[in-house]
Amino acid sequence: MARCTAPVRGHSSPNAAADCPACGGRYGRYASYGSSPRSSYSYSGDRGGGSSSGGGGRVRATTKPHWSPPGSSVSYTPTEVRALTSVRSSVESLAKVPDLRDVFLCHAWDDRMGAAQELHGLLESAGVRVWFSEKDVGLGVPLLRAIDKGLANSRVGVVLVTPALLDRISAEGIAERELSALLARERLIPVVHKTTYEALRDVSPLLASRGGLNTAEETMEGVATKLSELITVERSLTGRS
Repeated sequence: MARCTAPVRGHSSPNAAADCPACGGRYGRYASYGSSPRSSYSYSGDRGGGSSSGGGGRVRATTKPHWSPPGSSVSYTPTEVRALTSVRSSVESLAKVPDLRDVFLCHAWDDRMGAAQELHGLLESAGVRVWFSEKDVGLGVPLLRAIDKGLANSRVGVVLVTPALLDRISAEGIAERELSALLARERLIPVVHKTTYEALRDVSPLLASRGGLNTAEETMEGVATKLSELITVERSLTGRS
């Protein structure tokens, strides 16, 4: 009989719970792992959870997606690979479309000088071209018009889900407008930071249903590395270094 991998402290996120051999079946669509494996990735056991900050020595399933470059030390959970594979397919279809940003970063106004700026800096350092309101909306430029243009000219939407963003969504502010536009497309990656999928589900069940990345499982730098790997082949296809 399968044993729960977190009998005392519980699971830090839906990803961790979905990968647990005892609990995975209780998490809806995540329970499909094992019943319909994808040929685009392979499996291995990783003591301590690879890049995960938690685990305390527990065994955690990890895998390598087909887009991860040779020699990369980054490990993904099967749940992350399933979530990102559909995004990868969508952005590859746009590989030869010129003059598109790699990422549109959706964030709460309150996070612009904190977590959002950190993620933006890490992505830019990795060679990812990011639409970020703090640098892409000039003085006197209507904010909503700039956001609409940024959304239309980006390959991937990354939503930084923080307590501040949850408040903004509940208040139906600009962040909620951005989110609505992103949810209408398949190219959306939530990055949960200092909150939980359960809290997100309370304010946006549709966004919570999208698999993504979680800083409860790895550092922000690790998240940025995975996002960068996701678009690396796409960058080479467009002829950019």
